[in-house]
Amino acid sequence: MTDQSLDVSIQLRWGDMDINNHINNVQFARLFEESRVRAFSTWFPTRPARLSMLVARQDIEFTATLDYSPDPVVVHASVSRLGTSSFTMTLILDDASGTTCAMAETTMVVVDPATGRPTPMEDDLRSELERWRGPRAPFHDRR
Repeated sequence: MTDQSLDVSIQLRWGDMDINNHINNVQFARLFEESRVRAFSTWFPTRPARLSMLVARQDIEFTATLDYSPDPVVVHASVSRLGTSSFTMTLILDDASGTTCAMAETTMVVVDPATGRPTPMEDDLRSELERWRGPRAPFHDRR
């Protein structure tokens, strides 16, 4: 395991706020989605034609409120688990001051685009994901 992550800067939007004047919890899923898409575009700049992935599960733990700021947040993206046809990404979101506001683990499943069924990862995909291995999210309920 290399314990490496990709830092993805994402600009908040004024419309992400809710009545409590902080970023709404629903928007965190969108911020994590954007960070996954940007990580994939960095990790796989020439995406294989037959590569198709679906989100199978996403767990988010909120650790601090996130106030709107014109400064971007940073999401640290890594791969914490590699299976036969699936992998789990760990995503840690820090505000502009460096405070961790939320963390997520998102399980992605590689599927055959023709059938939509899970299929084993190709060796080049597995190799690239292995380069970005890191620890699991430190969720509070883990002992």
